[in-house]
Amino acid sequence: MLKFFAPGVDAPPLSDPDRIDTLYRRHRLRIMLAITLGYGMSYTCRLALGMVKKPLIDAGVFTPTELGLIGSALFYAYAFGKLTNGFLADHANMKRFFAFSVLISAIANIGMGFSTTVALSAVLWGINGWFQSFGAPAGVVSMSQWFSNRERGRYYGVWSTAHSIGEGLTFVAVGGIVGALGWRYGFWGPAAIGILVAIGSYFLIQDRPQTLGLPAVADWRDDHWQGGKPKPEGASVFKTQLQILKIPAVWALALSSALIYVTRYAVNSWGVLYLQEARGYSLAAAGSLLMISTLAGIVGAISFGFISDKLFKARRPPANLLFGLLELAGLWLIFYGPNTGPVLVAGMILFGLGMTALVTSLGGLFATDICPKRVAGAAIGLIGVFSYLGAAIQEQVSGALIDKGLRIVDGVRHYDFGPAVLFWMGASAASLALATGLWRTKLRD
Repeated sequence: MLKFFAPGVDAPPLSDPDRIDTLYRRHRLRIMLAITLGYGMSYTCRLALGMVKKPLIDAGVFTPTELGLIGSALFYAYAFGKLTNGFLADHANMKRFFAFSVLISAIANIGMGFSTTVALSAVLWGINGWFQSFGAPAGVVSMSQWFSNRERGRYYGVWSTAHSIGEGLTFVAVGGIVGALGWRYGFWGPAAIGILVAIGSYFLIQDRPQTLGLPAVADWRDDHWQGGKPKPEGASVFKTQLQILKIPAVWALALSSALIYVTRYAVNSWGVLYLQEARGYSLAAAGSLLMISTLAGIVGAISFGFISDKLFKARRPPANLLFGLLELAGLWLIFYGPNTGPVLVAGMILFGLGMTALVTSLGGLFATDICPKRVAGAAIGLIGVFSYLGAAIQEQVSGALIDKGLRIVDGVRHYDFGPAVLFWMGASAASLALATGLWRTKLRD
């Protein structure tokens, strides 16, 4: 089994520059398509639960507290899975690593469509979270292998649109399926998408460049932070992985990412319910509003990459501050602005621009800048475990706060989202403060 995931051996180096250029261009395009569109589409398997919470509550299948418990199972499993799988990704063949994980995630979603017990649903959703945690390390390792230092921000920004692609598909397509066919199909639809993604990504993603006889991408593009080729690596990959634990900025970044993931998944997991109950929108209308934030997120992710690479010369902290302020402004409009369509749309745009940009940076790109590139998977894994612990704690705390504020009067449910909203916005503000404190962090090849 382990041999199946092992990377291939290095092929004899190619000497023809034209052939090297051709192979690099061909596979870089295919890899970006697979890790962006494929990862984005597989996101529907992760976010399906958020679209069926109201139908499940209304049908008496689960309470908000129970849904918080089930939802947190995915995030806890994802958190620790992202850490271990991030370390494993540095030693794996990305083609097989990613495709296998999406297939198992799809199977878990099929099971969720049949489950009506808390225990079984929590187990299935936890399994889904574990295998979903393969996706981000696979994408980051692939980019670190195929894209060099001073272009990686732009490509990372493009890859980060996967979050918005997946969220958009979930809010609109999966929301439409749930409205038409019921909550069970809210899991089965994403499962079908996942199976297709697993097949397609297997044929598009490529192993390390050296397995094709290509030079390392930094040598091919002559792109090293120090201005020349780095010294030969003396330590093993595992020892280098352990060395990142000694970098103080990594721990500050991990906490900042954890806090921004509180807000990110609060909106993903509870945003539809909030818009339905606090603002009076239908499921379709709520999904459409959140879709606006995901479309803005695509712009935000790409813009962050270009602005940080070009305007700030590959420095992420100034861009973090800019987009963090946009995100906070959007949250204020969504939760405290007038209950009118234009205000909510404006809030969703600002929130989507800022949030996806911050996820791009705090959730991975900045970590690959400040850690050695040969252990990019371990860096993303360490940040990921903090990020999704934040998301998991959020899911349970938000569920408890919302359940505590729930009152039933004459058979009608009335929600008080005030405490939960303060929790979400406070997390974003604290995250931005930590991220801004990393202004002069050292970058590494």
